[in-house]
Amino acid sequence: MACDGPSCNFRGVQLARRNIGKNDIEIAMKYCGVCHSDLSIAAGHLEGFAGKVEYKCVPGHELAGVCTRVGEAVTKVKVGDHVGVGCMVDSCGKCKSCRSGNENKCMYQVQTYQGKDLNGRAAVWPPKSRTLGGYTDVMVVHENFAINIPKHFPLEAAGPVMCAGVTMYDPMLQHGVKAGDKVGIVGLGGLGSLGTKIARALGCEVSVISRSHGKDDLAFAAGASNVIASTSEEDMAKHAGSLDIIINTVPVYHDYNAYMPLLNRASRIGKQVLLGLHEGIGAGFILNAVTFGCSRITSSGIGGIPATQAVIDLCAKHDIRPDLEIVGASKLNSVYQQLDDSNDSGKRFVIDISTIKEGLVCDDPAPRLKDYKGMTIRSIVGEFAKNFVTLRWR
Repeated sequence: MACDGPSCNFRGVQLARRNIGKNDIEIAMKYCGVCHSDLSIAAGHLEGFAGKVEYKCVPGHELAGVCTRVGEAVTKVKVGDHVGVGCMVDSCGKCKSCRSGNENKCMYQVQTYQGKDLNGRAAVWPPKSRTLGGYTDVMVVHENFAINIPKHFPLEAAGPVMCAGVTMYDPMLQHGVKAGDKVGIVGLGGLGSLGTKIARALGCEVSVISRSHGKDDLAFAAGASNVIASTSEEDMAKHAGSLDIIINTVPVYHDYNAYMPLLNRASRIGKQVLLGLHEGIGAGFILNAVTFGCSRITSSGIGGIPATQAVIDLCAKHDIRPDLEIVGASKLNSVYQQLDDSNDSGKRFVIDISTIKEGLVCDDPAPRLKDYKGMTIRSIVGEFAKNFVTLRWR
């Protein structure tokens, strides 16, 4: 399923994968999750920061399927294994980040879609085109970037764990979150609800921070102990200084500094981690760098391969599953519309790959996407300066 432009009007097309190399595996795809960042990239919302999108664009970095072929040198995966692919299909393998299992921080990381083959292990066809994501029936990937999915864990649930799950798990891992810590999660969409379940499995007390109490039942069902309405002065005062870490999942720009009073300044962590693809995430990265890790506002993205494997194993062990809605490929335009409208259901949408066929046209017209200027290098620097000058980073 590909789109020809930023309108995100999807249709079924036939494109080519490379033949498998000696270290590659081939996957018969069964499911692929749909992430809000798929919308951000396919619609060109990040072009001022990440570069121009090359269409046809095939998004998808929440892949799950069954291995059907392996290269002669493959040792990690065998035919018949359940395997997945997350947000990366390659990295340099030599830098400090790669050697420490943080391939997500490699300067030569190759994204699962819209990436360029920088290291010779993410070849595409035709040569020099961009990588194609998971809205597809066949995937070829180097074995180092394949994730083993335990066979008792549902394949339809696995894809979102390799994106939303590791995106929530990695900042907990990096900041040393442990049992007994008090974790705040801003937003209860697909990221927030899964992150709540993961934090509970780690033995943490979780407070969901939302604009109102309209999602209380959903939050408590996911394992939250508290719901804090950010628009309620009473709620904000009651929980002031109560949290060790805040993980902010809101995907669009907003006043994230409003949550800072909830942090316990005496905590060994005491940070708000921004995950949304807006100016704040870039500003948080710079703030943390120039203050040598002392900033109380920081950012995080995806996790490395070891963290991705760890979170899929954790979810399989504790039977943690994202709240899902499985959809046919013809519903993809409608799914993008729901994501752009904020997806108040908290569900992760997952495509049933068996419904994809060449020439397929979506049931609904192209989504009517909001006018979004997108973040740029200039807007990120401006956001950093605003936080730094006003001492909000403290």
